Amino acid sequence: MAVLGSGFDHIYPAEHKNYCKKILQTGGAIITEYEPKTKPLKLNFPSRNRIISGLADGVLVVEAKAKSGTLITVDYALDQGKDVFVIPGNITSDRSYGTNDLLKQGAKLVTSVEEIVEEMLR
Repeated sequence: MAVLGSGFDHIYPAEHKNYCKKILQTGGAIITEYEPKTKPLKLNFPSRNRIISGLADGVLVVEAKAKSGTLITVDYALDQGKDVFVIPGNITSDRSYGTNDLLKQGAKLVTSVEEIVEEMLR
């Protein structure tokens, strides 16, 4: 399944058109809340992330800068009562600031798929 931050007439980025075709050919779905001709505007993507987190059982964060779409998705997930799992990152990487901050705030630290599965089955 894929969730677009645009209308169906504007798959973004354009190189993802083939992914969309494969998803549909294998019985998957492409969804959007936007009119078909809606362009992929920056302000559309946080709203798209709300839908992604809503469809998910939980959210796994691998990397997140201090300000990122990932953190917007986490906020939606928390508002929706979803579990948030985080893989800790290198303390010297700017791409780990958000992930490590989430851990400080109480997100669930995981280092394997099995840990996620165990938590989700509880």
